[in-house]
Amino acid sequence: MAYLQPDKEGKVYLPAIRTAKENGQKLVCLTAYDYPTARIVDEAGVDMILVGDSIGNVIHGYGNTIPVSLDEITSACIAVKRGTERAMVIADMPFGTYHINEDESVKNALRLMKYGGAEAVKLEGGRNRVELVQRLVDEEIPVVAHIGLTPQSVYKMGGYRVQGRTAEQAKRLIEDAKMLEDAGAFAIVLELVPREVAQMITDELSISTIGIGAGLGCDIQVLVLHDLVGMTFGRQPRFVRQYANVRDVMTDAIQNWARDVRSGAYPADDESYGLTAETLSELKGS
Repeated sequence: MAYLQPDKEGKVYLPAIRTAKENGQKLVCLTAYDYPTARIVDEAGVDMILVGDSIGNVIHGYGNTIPVSLDEITSACIAVKRGTERAMVIADMPFGTYHINEDESVKNALRLMKYGGAEAVKLEGGRNRVELVQRLVDEEIPVVAHIGLTPQSVYKMGGYRVQGRTAEQAKRLIEDAKMLEDAGAFAIVLELVPREVAQMITDELSISTIGIGAGLGCDIQVLVLHDLVGMTFGRQPRFVRQYANVRDVMTDAIQNWARDVRSGAYPADDESYGLTAETLSELKGS
C-alpha cells in the first residue's frame, strides 16, 4: 500500500482543476512511472502526473500498450505516489481491466486508488464508456475520459492516426465528449484530434480538456516525459517537442566512466574505503 504523506500546500485536487478551467488558466501534465522521476516532475511544478499505460512502450519495451497489466500500473503508481506531494496522481486503467463488466471494473479502479495511491483513474472510449464512467463516479472514483486516438484500440483503428477529420467524425467526437461530461468525468483527454475540433470541445464543455497532439486550445497539455527529454527511440509524433536530450547525457556519462575504469583512473584512492595505518600494519604483521 502507498504510504501517504501530508498534503503539501497547493495540493492539486478536483476543485483546483475546475477553478483553472473557469479562470482560463493552463495546467500541465506529465507521465511518471517511478519514485525519482515522480519527485523531479512534482518538484518542477507539474500539476498532474499520469501513471500511463505508455509504461509499456517506454519502460518495458512493448510494441504498444495492450500487454500492460494491472500489476504493472499498480506497482508504478505506488512508487509515483511516494515521490509526489503536490501534483494529482492519475492512473491509467490497462486494456482488459474495464472491459468485462462494471463490477470488475470498479474493483480494478478501487485497487489503483486503495493500494496504488491514485487520486483518479483514466480510461479510453466514448459513448461506449458512458455507463461505466457514471458507475465509477457513483462509487466516488474520479474519472478522466479519453477520446480521439485511443491507443488501446490500435488494432481496431489500424494504427496511430488522427481522428475526427471528417465532419461526421468530428460531430461524433463532440457528442461523445458531452456524454462523458454528463456521466461525471472531470476531464477528457483529446489525443490526435484536429485543433479546430479540440477547440470546439473545449469551448462547449465545462470540464477540462487534456490535449496531446490536439492543438493549443485545450485546457491542459500532457506529454510522455520520455519524449520530452529525449529518452525514447525511433520516430516521434509531430506534436512532440524535445526540450532536452537526456539520452545523450547518459551515454556520455557511461562512456566516460567506462573509459576511466579501463584506464585505471576510476576509482581513485580518495573515492575508496581503506584501512587505518594501524590496522594495515597489524594485518601485514600477521
